[in-house]
Amino acid sequence: MTERTPVAISSDSYFFEKDKSNSILVMGVGNYLMGDEGIGVHIIQEMSKIELPDYIDILDGGTGGFLLLNCFEAYKTIIFVDATMDGKQAGTISLIRPKFASDFPSALSVHDVGLKDMIEAVYLMEHIPDIHLFTVSIEELNPMTIDLNDHVRAAIPEIIQQILNHSEALHLKKV
Repeated sequence: MTERTPVAISSDSYFFEKDKSNSILVMGVGNYLMGDEGIGVHIIQEMSKIELPDYIDILDGGTGGFLLLNCFEAYKTIIFVDATMDGKQAGTISLIRPKFASDFPSALSVHDVGLKDMIEAVYLMEHIPDIHLFTVSIEELNPMTIDLNDHVRAAIPEIIQQILNHSEALHLKKV
C-alpha cells in the first residue's frame, strides 16, 4: 500500500495537469493548531493513509481562503470537511448542502471568514461546482494544540466512511 500525502498547492498548474471533471475533491479545512477546529485537516491526513478510488482527490485546504479558488474551476464536485460549534455533542457528523456562504456553520476562527468569502466568490464565477459539506461538531477551541477531544477523534473512521459512501453515490450518478 502506498501512502498518499495530502497535497499542498503552490502552483495553479496542479489543478490543470489532468482532466478533473469526473473527479471529486475532498477538501479538509481548519486550523490544525487549534485542536478540534483542525478536524478537517486530520481527516485528510487519515484519508491519505488508505487506498482511495481513482475518482477521489484529497486536499489539505488548511486555512487557505482565496488561494483555493482554482479548485472550484477544476472540479465539478467538492466535498468540504470542517468543524462546527453547533451545540451538538462533540463528534456528531452532519452533511449540509450549502447554497450560500450563510449556509456554512458559524465562524470558529479566522479561517471561516476566508472560507465564507471564498464561497461567495465562487457564486460569481462562470462554473459553480456541486458543493457538499461534512461537519464534525466540536465543543471548544484549544489554541496551540493538535490534540483532539476523544469524541471528535472517535468520529474520524465514521466520517471517512460517510465521505467514501457519499462520494461513491455522487460518482455513480455521473456515470
